[in-house]
Amino acid sequence: MGSNPTPSANAVPVMPGETGMDEAREDKSPSELIDARIAELGGWRGEMLARLRGVILQADPDIVEEWKWRVPVWSHGGIICTGESYKSVVKLTFAKGASLDDPAGLFNSSLEGNTRRAIDFAQGAAIDEAALAALIRAAVALNVSKVKKGQEAGLK
Repeated sequence: MGSNPTPSANAVPVMPGETGMDEAREDKSPSELIDARIAELGGWRGEMLARLRGVILQADPDIVEEWKWRVPVWSHGGIICTGESYKSVVKLTFAKGASLDDPAGLFNSSLEGNTRRAIDFAQGAAIDEAALAALIRAAVALNVSKVKKGQEAGLK
């Protein structure tokens, strides 16, 4: 029997004043929504999310920014990771993190699950940009390999 995640692990961050309907946001691109989220967070959390976003986008030129579940999502051949903001951490959750090699030991959260893995960045935390970029590229390679296998299976 698997363990149940803690409520905070499933909590969806809500932006101040947000009703959850996002009607006022329909005319904005995902990148604009992420920009707005960074600006709205401000302080160390906004700076951290902006820095992490920069590493993600530099790691692979074909990454697509999306806005799902009221959080930034980065994809290429499937979801790579999401960027959530909490009071004490900015969290990158890798959709298929349990399937990724993590030689630098970046994953420090959601370690008990069979699929996801996360990295919590607290205020003042250093970012190993080279290791994070390598992890992003590994996630892209995993997504792309699964897409290719699916396409090959469809051709048979």
